[in-house]
Amino acid sequence: MIGERIKKLRLQHGMSLTELAERAGIAKSYISSIERNLQSNPSIQVLEKIAGVFNTTAENLLKEDLNPEKMIDSEWMNILQEAINSGIPKEELIRFIEFNKYKQGK
Repeated sequence: MIGERIKKLRLQHGMSLTELAERAGIAKSYISSIERNLQSNPSIQVLEKIAGVFNTTAENLLKEDLNPEKMIDSEWMNILQEAINSGIPKEELIRFIEFNKYKQGK
């Protein structure tokens, strides 16, 4: 069920219910009711907000096989957001990654 998948993702990201609620902009009690399967049919807007916190899509939340290894954890998302906020262009980040790959290859 969707509630169980959301709870599993939240715990895998080391996130409290309160933190998820704050990041998603959704009432803690509502997320709790989803996780406990009391609310079994949340709107797509709610799912999109929750999915955004985990850097995935609402569609991925609805999938039966939710592989957390394919998702970016919240720490990486914070690092990426900090890079964006500090004005690092995508091209520069890509060059850094390519340089790092080259350096590791030697």
